[in-house]
Amino acid sequence: MNIQITARNIDLTDPIRNYVEKKVSKIKRYFNQIIDVHVLLEVQKNVHIAEILVDAKGVFLKGLEKSEDLYASIDLAVDKIEKQLVKYKEKLKNKKIMENTPGSSLRLNVIDVDSIFETEKPKTIISKQIPAKPMTIDEAVMQMELLNKNFFVFRNADTGEVNVVYHRDDGNIGLIEP
Repeated sequence: MNIQITARNIDLTDPIRNYVEKKVSKIKRYFNQIIDVHVLLEVQKNVHIAEILVDAKGVFLKGLEKSEDLYASIDLAVDKIEKQLVKYKEKLKNKKIMENTPGSSLRLNVIDVDSIFETEKPKTIISKQIPAKPMTIDEAVMQMELLNKNFFVFRNADTGEVNVVYHRDDGNIGLIEP
């Protein structure tokens, strides 16, 4: 397990680092392979924020919690990740999709809208590489729900094309295919 800890507006002391590593290592029991965990600890106006991002075999999990106590925020974020992992493992048992391996990756760019109209070359705000693991539509919907996002971009295992699943205003799930 690779654990990376980043602290903003707070000193990352050895007791805090040890506490985070101890709590996050509980996640290891859910996976057989090496997983990457990124922990962000931040303080904003007396609110302690703990954000945990887990990348395991192309599955991304996110736990974000805020409280007045840093240790409580860490505990709550780890609990949230564990609940997501239990839910995900149960779905994997039912679907039998553990054999899928990560494929190539897609680049996701978020462009500043104002820069499109002001200059000739748009300014990129965020650029991310995301694994383009071939998955079924059901898996993509499950991943979107695990990440608690409104949409999810994925490579369709049946067609090999890039598709998007999203939450519609009427509560249903939409699919965009090329």
